[in-house]
Amino acid sequence: MRPIKVPLPGKRILPYLIHGFTWTAIIILTTYFYMSGNQTDTQALWHNYRNLALYAFIFYANYLVIIPKLFFNNRKVWYFIAALSLIIIITTVINYTYQRKPPMPGRYQDFQRMQPTGPVPQMRPQNSAPGRGDRPKPPMNLPLYNFFITSVLVTGISLGLKFSDRYVEQEKQRKEAEREQLNTELAFLKNQINPHFFFNTLNNIYSLVQTNVNDGQKAILQLSKLMRYLLYETDKESVTISRELDFMKIYIELMRLRLTPKVDLKVEFPETFPDVKISPLIFLPFIENAFKHGISNRTFSFIHIGMSVSTDRIEFTCNNSLPSGNGLNIDEGSGIGLENVKKRLSLLYPDKHLLEISISERAFLVKLIINPELYNA
Repeated sequence: MRPIKVPLPGKRILPYLIHGFTWTAIIILTTYFYMSGNQTDTQALWHNYRNLALYAFIFYANYLVIIPKLFFNNRKVWYFIAALSLIIIITTVINYTYQRKPPMPGRYQDFQRMQPTGPVPQMRPQNSAPGRGDRPKPPMNLPLYNFFITSVLVTGISLGLKFSDRYVEQEKQRKEAEREQLNTELAFLKNQINPHFFFNTLNNIYSLVQTNVNDGQKAILQLSKLMRYLLYETDKESVTISRELDFMKIYIELMRLRLTPKVDLKVEFPETFPDVKISPLIFLPFIENAFKHGISNRTFSFIHIGMSVSTDRIEFTCNNSLPSGNGLNIDEGSGIGLENVKKRLSLLYPDKHLLEISISERAFLVKLIINPELYNA
């Protein structure tokens, strides 16, 4: 049974912390720039704070309500109508408050006093007489205009951020679905491996019991250890390489019992190594294939198995002879194991493995390189 993954509290509050920090930084910067300009009109500063509160309202009204309810429900026209209506309503309210109480009451009078009183020739048509139109008009209501433009920008930012959040969530769901599919496929592949493994092993034990009772009993004890490993370890996503090596050693010793002196069996496993993590039963199909197709009781044959382990690399090799006739049916006899391990490698280590299989007239060579994960006990 796989452990249930509970999301950490820090991951749930992180978005709130980011939003809170952003708005706090905006308020602090607004106050800093206002104070650094030697301003003394605190009424204008409070107007800026009020505008920030309204920007926040527009942002979260879009972010939390309007975008999810309209834009992401294929009602994009209604979304733009609603977002624009919200900006217009708030801007109208701002305009009304500006008329009653301007945010900077002294600034407009200062502007009027700074304007020239005479006509502006280059701005006056040739045939028009000097008059009221010669004096430059007061500028557009810049605070109101800036508020409207900034509100539109805030709305666009909220839309972009919501798109980003939705993309991240969809990617998370996609990866979770891929992970569930991976676990399902791996469980299916392991269930294929185990019956195939027991089928060959029980046949070997049956032959041993008929010829040598002691060897048969020893084989049954070794098989019980293998079954314990298969029952309690292979359901995990990964195991330590030390456990996998112990499993392979027991299996090889079990297979050694039925070998004749005509078979040259060499096994070179490391004595000391970093205990990295590896998916269980990755190497077994190659070893099983070697014992099934690489030995002969009539002619000389060989099986050479080796492995080296480092923190970032596991290199496994298995080289076995192909007695006459075995090479022709190699795919028919071992198709289940070899095809399954290829699929598992592509699912578990898509960019972290290299598998090379060379078949000649008399030998079958497998070389597998995997980039494992460190095991933290």
